[in-house]
Amino acid sequence: MGVPSTENLKLRKHSVSENYDKTFSGLIQISEYWILHSHDPLWVPEDGIRVKICSWVEPKVDIIISQTITAARRNVEIATSAKTIVIGNGTFHRHFIVSWGESRARILEDGELLELSLDKLSGSGFESKKEFLFGKIEMQIKLVPGDSAGTVTTYYLSSEGDHHDEIDFEFLGNSSGNPYTLHTNVFSQGKGEREQQFFLWFDPTEDFHTYTILWNPRCIIFYVDGIPIREFKNLERRRVPFPQDQPMRIYSSLWDAEEWATQHGLVKTNWTLAPFTARYRNFSAEACVWSYRTKSSACNSNDFKSRRWLKTGLDSKSRAEMKRLQKKHMVYDYCKDKWRFPKGPGRECKFQ
Repeated sequence: MGVPSTENLKLRKHSVSENYDKTFSGLIQISEYWILHSHDPLWVPEDGIRVKICSWVEPKVDIIISQTITAARRNVEIATSAKTIVIGNGTFHRHFIVSWGESRARILEDGELLELSLDKLSGSGFESKKEFLFGKIEMQIKLVPGDSAGTVTTYYLSSEGDHHDEIDFEFLGNSSGNPYTLHTNVFSQGKGEREQQFFLWFDPTEDFHTYTILWNPRCIIFYVDGIPIREFKNLERRRVPFPQDQPMRIYSSLWDAEEWATQHGLVKTNWTLAPFTARYRNFSAEACVWSYRTKSSACNSNDFKSRRWLKTGLDSKSRAEMKRLQKKHMVYDYCKDKWRFPKGPGRECKFQ
């Protein structure tokens, strides 16, 4: 396959419909597209030429993140520095790409361990190569140890666009001796504000723990070490939007949110302790892979009947276990926040 001309290529900006004419001095061969060697945001040729991964110029990604408890926005800009990718057959090589942070994100141990780090200049992140429409996603994570105040480690599913769907695990760091806050949220059709927060009942920095998102047409369930901590039911019959039409990608990142993350921003990040590091291993997924070519998922009607994870929900015993855990460890529930929602929270709160 020949390299497309660099002269006056007609391009489209990712997720934006307008076309632009620009001239670039070079092309970078990355993933499935020709990406232009540029300091502009990520651009993709209009013809979407597919290529194989080879030697390339690694993008430097500077992310400016403005996130409050209710929303997150990511603005990624690309710069370049010379490096060659080593392709491997390990889990993280096969299923993920490092999307920003340069050398702050490392895939180790033959592709079976991934490290994200954060310093004062930048954090880092990775994302799945594929998108899914329903799935059971598991990851073992060992969080930033010691004084992690101001840091946020994220692990979530998200679609794209203004009316995106999203299912969030976020781990809000704290000063030494204080517990991590586990923050969960569900966005459907662009609407979030469905936060529930927990103090973890163990030290998530001493060892790896398993965090699971189960997403099927019936419900979304968050698990920690196999224990359900939250359930979000499909209540579309009650006019509550539910994520079931937009394919989502897996994302994870480690970044600085000292303005709000720890005690509402009162405790700042101690940069003398940088770099801060979180580690990931033992990723697994049972999921319906989405195909943009056919505009459909890999799961058919028989799968929805036979695959347990596609039709399961919490039984009475599991729900009782979840309620006991919530009573002991939940520290915030949007459904009970009358100050924030004086007219009442979302309709789903009446039925969850």
